[in-house]
Amino acid sequence: MSELSGNIGESDESGKLHFYGGVDEAGKGPVIGPMAIGIVVADERIMREAGARDSKTLSQSSRLRIGKLIRESAEYWKVEMIQPSFLNVKMNEMIINRIEEIKVAEIIKDSGFRDFIVDSFDVNEERLSSLLSSMTGRNVICRHRADQIYGNVSAASVLAKLEREEAMDRIRKEYGNTGSGYPSDPRTIEFLRRSIQEGRDISGIVRTHWKTYTSMISGMNQKRL
Repeated sequence: MSELSGNIGESDESGKLHFYGGVDEAGKGPVIGPMAIGIVVADERIMREAGARDSKTLSQSSRLRIGKLIRESAEYWKVEMIQPSFLNVKMNEMIINRIEEIKVAEIIKDSGFRDFIVDSFDVNEERLSSLLSSMTGRNVICRHRADQIYGNVSAASVLAKLEREEAMDRIRKEYGNTGSGYPSDPRTIEFLRRSIQEGRDISGIVRTHWKTYTSMISGMNQKRL
């Protein structure tokens, strides 16, 4: 596998600090709400000093504080929100991993930077590294648990999680208590069941191709018959 050109967080021969981009997502698995993909290009040492680490290990208050520091000190950052309505259309044509591949490639190309580490969402790190490098023309390395190892990937994880949670807050204000949006959350399951029974239009916030949702629809239709 290729390695990053230059030493992470160190200066090159010209004395210019070598930056790399970290990429991670939040909210790939939920049945409710968007998926967020974050990218942060920065001095990794500064991201570590800001407190960046795997967002799942941080409280929301910590993520808010650290997220502010990340935005203020990063060379470049962005969070791409992929809405359920988009996923519902695209999943008629392709699986979720392919959608993520395309979106991550777009985000990497748009950033204008050269080197990237991506928290691998494919079981095969080599395959995803090769694919994303080919799609973008950039040096892309994919690693499992990269959000726990690389400061800039941790920072991307924090920003993605923050924006996903902010989106969920807006959904809960409009639709009521949806829970976390994950299939493992009883509040989410109860929200889906009640909404379907009441004939409520939740198509704008639900991922209609998820088995959690399709099984529930199928089960209720059978009961009616």
